[in-house]
Order: sequence, then structure tokens, then C-alpha cells
Amino acid sequence: MLIFFINTSIHTLFMKSFIVSIIMISAILACASKDQKNEKVVSSSKPAVDGSKIYKQSCELCHGADGKLGANGSKDLTISELDLNARIAMVTKGKGLMTPFENILSLSEIKAVAEYSMTLKK
Repeated sequence: MLIFFINTSIHTLFMKSFIVSIIMISAILACASKDQKNEKVVSSSKPAVDGSKIYKQSCELCHGADGKLGANGSKDLTISELDLNARIAMVTKGKGLMTPFENILSLSEIKAVAEYSMTLKK
């Protein structure tokens, strides 16, 4: 009978330790997953597209770094009266010798470069 009691006590102690361990591991994993979710939120708040980089790659040749170059008949962006939506449409569809970028850039890239072009205005 004494052996049965000792085996039962050891078994109960083992089960309690096991349950406490499972609870602690669960708590640690829950905290870790919260940290990962917060990191995703923080990283998604960064701008996805750099309009100035796209401008430099795709627009600077004709419009110039400051928007005033006017090569190939391009307009001076520093005095342009176009609002953001009109600039998005212009970049998307092009005009005259200007390349339409609808099949070259994504919509977010087009919007980013149009927003950047607004910063060149006087």
C-alpha cells in the first residue's frame, strides 16, 4: 500500500509539473506572437514605394532632377497646375512623347511618383 501511495504522489507531482510547464510555454508563445504582430504593424506603416527613386529612374531624363529640364518637349513640373489626380492620369496614360507607364509601373508606384512630382512645385 505504501508503494502505491508513493507512486501516486510521484505521479501527481509529475502531472502538476507537466501542467505548469505547458502553461508557461503557452504564455511564452503567446507573448512572442504578440511581438511579431506588433512588428508587422510597425513595418507596414512604412511607405511601400519611394516616389523619388521612381522619378529618378523613369522621369528625370526628360524632366530633370528639379523638374525644370524640359527635354523632348516635357513640361516644367515646378509650374504645373495639375493636381494629384491629373498627374496620376498623366503618368498612367502619358501624353505626346511621354511614355504611358500603366504597363510599366504599378498603381502604387504611379501614385508615389505623382506625389513626389508635387514636391517639385514652387
